Amino acid sequence: MNQTHPEGARRAFPRFMGKPICTILCAALLMAIPACHRHEMSDTAYTETDSIPPVDAYACPRMYGICIQSLDVEQDQVKPGESMSGILSRYGLSSAEIHALAEQSAAIFDVRRLRAGQTYTAMRAQDSTAQLQYWVYERDRTHFIVYDFTADSLVVTEEEKDVALQRRRIAAPIGSSLWLTVVRQGFNPALSDALSEIYAWQVDFFGIAAGDSICAVFDEIVLDSTAIGISQIYGACFRHAGKDYYAIPFTGGDSIRRFFDENGQSLRKAFLKAPLKYSRISSTFSNSRYHPVLKVYRAHHGVDYAAPTGTPVQSIGDGVVTKRAYQRNGAGNYVTIKHNATYTTSYMHLSRFGSGIAVGSRVVQGQVIGYVGSTGLATGPHLDFRVYRNGTPINPLSMESPPVEPVPDSCLVAFQAVRDSVLQMLQTVPDL
Repeated sequence: MNQTHPEGARRAFPRFMGKPICTILCAALLMAIPACHRHEMSDTAYTETDSIPPVDAYACPRMYGICIQSLDVEQDQVKPGESMSGILSRYGLSSAEIHALAEQSAAIFDVRRLRAGQTYTAMRAQDSTAQLQYWVYERDRTHFIVYDFTADSLVVTEEEKDVALQRRRIAAPIGSSLWLTVVRQGFNPALSDALSEIYAWQVDFFGIAAGDSICAVFDEIVLDSTAIGISQIYGACFRHAGKDYYAIPFTGGDSIRRFFDENGQSLRKAFLKAPLKYSRISSTFSNSRYHPVLKVYRAHHGVDYAAPTGTPVQSIGDGVVTKRAYQRNGAGNYVTIKHNATYTTSYMHLSRFGSGIAVGSRVVQGQVIGYVGSTGLATGPHLDFRVYRNGTPINPLSMESPPVEPVPDSCLVAFQAVRDSVLQMLQTVPDL
């Protein structure tokens, strides 16, 4: 927690130094004494005539860690174009006081960084003055700034909300997409992203079919009774095209957590299944396809992925850029990457190239090399993706990619113990 007690704050905010606050604090301290006494003497028997009430009787409702039992609370959101000065002036602060506040709290929060749509809370005294006691601004979903006017000098702190981890399990058939399945099951969409990352090498997410299903155990990050993300996945099984793909997390001797199948083979492979995350296949590999622009039948030795303009396109594997060019009556903006002595890939009709992409530059698997567009000979935004093996075009959808490093022999016994625990946790994936 960061805080500041600026010099001169007493002079800048003299009217917040009233007796009501002292009275409330003293009363709170006096009320806490019997509760502490009762706690220390928990072995003593009390009768119904004892005057000491249960501890819960002294519980105080709180917001942002502040007792609000004696405060009026107003909550709203920053409007477009609204400033901190405009907001605080509505609660009785003068322009001079707001200016002093901004200067004295600069080390904690720059008041010019107020963003439209963010929540703020004003807490005022429940007396005739209705003076502002606290003003709280939520910087994001987990962090908030507290302006405390109740002390001898202004106190500004940046604090963090308490988040909880909740163990969850999903077991469901997959309809048209994994994302929709996760959302319809009532889970945070981040689960779909996490699973997509794990299974990027095994599952063709553009070819989800009837009979596909997912089972996973994971921790959800919960804030204010709302799931805001995923902490980690403890294990999963993705049934795709009639085959079960298990994901077993294991940390080896290098302290890096990776996912393996039930036999200890890495789920990570030399090539990703697809060069972009969210789209649909609009045209497959063919030796005779009707060209929508030229109006003739000719070979189409690639896969077209329909996606909105600007969708990031990623390299399916490590390699070196051998071409970055423009072809007016064909591929438009395109990038060609040589991965090794055997495989080369091409990415066509890009709207623009990725940062740092140039002939001779090295790229890593998953790096953005461009963005979906409709340059060249194209009827609409899509990616024409092609794979060549020893110079001959092959169908990207049927390409088999070898896995990278498996679990080391020295760690097999430890891995098998983890695997057995995960499989028991998942239990058998039901026929959904």
